[in-house]
Amino acid sequence: MRIIITGNMGYVGPVLARFLRTKIGGCTLVGYDSGFFGHCLTNSAVLPETLFDRQYFGDIRDLDAEVLKGADAVVHLAAVSNDPMGSKYEAVTEQVNQQASVRVAELASKADVRNFVFASSCSMYGSAEGGPRKETDATNPLTAYARSKIGTENALKQMDLNGTTVTCLRFATACGMSDRLRLDLVLNDFVACAVTSGEITVLSDGTPWRPLIDVEDMARAIAWAIARPPSQGGRFLAVNVGRDEWNYQVRDLAEAVAAAVPGTRVSINTKAPPDRRSYKVDFSLFRALAPSHIPQLTLAESIGRLRDGLTAMGFADRDFRNSPYIRLKTLDRHLAAGRLAPDLRWAGQENRAAS
Repeated sequence: MRIIITGNMGYVGPVLARFLRTKIGGCTLVGYDSGFFGHCLTNSAVLPETLFDRQYFGDIRDLDAEVLKGADAVVHLAAVSNDPMGSKYEAVTEQVNQQASVRVAELASKADVRNFVFASSCSMYGSAEGGPRKETDATNPLTAYARSKIGTENALKQMDLNGTTVTCLRFATACGMSDRLRLDLVLNDFVACAVTSGEITVLSDGTPWRPLIDVEDMARAIAWAIARPPSQGGRFLAVNVGRDEWNYQVRDLAEAVAAAVPGTRVSINTKAPPDRRSYKVDFSLFRALAPSHIPQLTLAESIGRLRDGLTAMGFADRDFRNSPYIRLKTLDRHLAAGRLAPDLRWAGQENRAAS
């Protein structure tokens, strides 16, 4: 099986590659990435890309159709990956996360790719009251990032798929250890706080709900979607990916981290204005369709892996929110050094047009 993974040099890609190598014997892995975060390694003895048979470097907006030739599946991870980046680079977020994503799917369909897997997000539920959100419930996006995911899903649903099976995995909030760890995710941030300073400061009042999923369990779901037949959910499927037990309030996450890192204090700003981003999610459809691929890691296991991984690195940076492990900070440094243009293309490639 030949599998193309876009955005493979980010947070999810290294874990996914290792998982696929373990679970799918004889697969050919091909990566395609801009390389923005290639240097942001965490406790990795070798480059994760050694797991790939071939690595392409390029802007996803310029993907050449030749890259997809002969592919059985495309896993589309490439994106401007969170709310802060989406807020600062709103126009680019639409170009990359939506317009380019639709184009990649079109190219995949023309190349007779059997399965196209789109990394979507439960963040599209935004602010939701009245119980866990199902796939049939209305969305309420509060950010450019969330709007881009909905826009892409809607476009994919209306496409002439030409025999390609499309799976939009609406992932819960990611967490867990990776070769390219992100510390701009809520649980990862809390563990980094506990390890470096022994204190977790919750900037909100702690009441917002967040569904979580470990990055290894994201890989588990992607492995299912790569081979999903249309008889399991239809030619087009958008499905919430997570586990019902992993709907947590932010304050509970902080307390769980404190319990795993002895001596950690938790401070909650009870006077903070409510965080509108609060939603619980129903994962029953995924459980029914993919019972052998539902998340397996517990919250305690994810926290333990993060704690042990950071400890093994000797990680002690109390100012980690300004470190390379915060994706927005890395982009800002590239821009300040003149390596990136404002449209988030490498300097000198600003006028390159997609073929």
